[in-house]
Amino acid sequence: MKRLLTALLAAVALALMLAGAGPSRPAGHVVEVGFRSVAIYWNLRLAVYLPPGYAHSVQIYPVVYFLHGLPARATAYRGIDFLRRALDQTGRGALIVAPQGARSGDADPEYLDWGPGRRWETAIAREVPAYVDSHFRTIRNRGARAIVGLSAGGYGAVLVALHHLGRFSVFESWSGYFHPTNPQGTQLLDLGSPSRNARASAHTFVSSLQRAFARRPTFFAFYVGRGDDRFRDENEQLNRELVSARVAHVFHVYPGGHRQTVWTAHARAWLELALDHLSQARP
Repeated sequence: MKRLLTALLAAVALALMLAGAGPSRPAGHVVEVGFRSVAIYWNLRLAVYLPPGYAHSVQIYPVVYFLHGLPARATAYRGIDFLRRALDQTGRGALIVAPQGARSGDADPEYLDWGPGRRWETAIAREVPAYVDSHFRTIRNRGARAIVGLSAGGYGAVLVALHHLGRFSVFESWSGYFHPTNPQGTQLLDLGSPSRNARASAHTFVSSLQRAFARRPTFFAFYVGRGDDRFRDENEQLNRELVSARVAHVFHVYPGGHRQTVWTAHARAWLELALDHLSQARP
């Protein structure tokens, strides 16, 4: 009798635990699309995360554009499963669009405009949102667009946003940097003229950002790993510059280095941070 009572209590406890856990959250899915880009003379590919229920609703959604790191393979844009899992966990409705940022045989483009057939910034800032807005159910204004990137994609996201504040209201850099570098990320890259070099550096814009963000409400956030020997110093430098210039921003230093484990660990929180500010932004 005692054994039977113990078994019954164990069964009840298990049932209560399972009931408390509740059903798992529904999952979104990723589709791949592409279009012929005038800016890069190429069929530019996109990985697009669609939230649960997208196919059976008429809802329109904000969009987070995500730029992968460089140098990279031509298929690097497909590596967004960690973002899909993170957004699924939040239960928030949004699209994630990861554009192709590299192609086979091309030098490290850094999401900059290099000339005919290599205008990566133009492709990302203009062509990609235009295609997405015309083929998916999106909220079609800057208040519903964020651009986020990791490593070289963080650099690209910041520069694209600073050059195109009329198109994006939120931008984040995850372990990125803020001036053009060589493919190893160790030396300053000379773009050929002082004006081009200045325009390709986020530091150049600091003194004008307070006024620019007042005209167009904008949220800027960035983080770096404490053990990131390549990029931590510059992240801390930009933070000091922004504080001195009284530019509103968010900056964090996390444990870890320049590694996927850091980006995966903080993906959910930083996607939610972006979406929180998209919901508050105005077109």
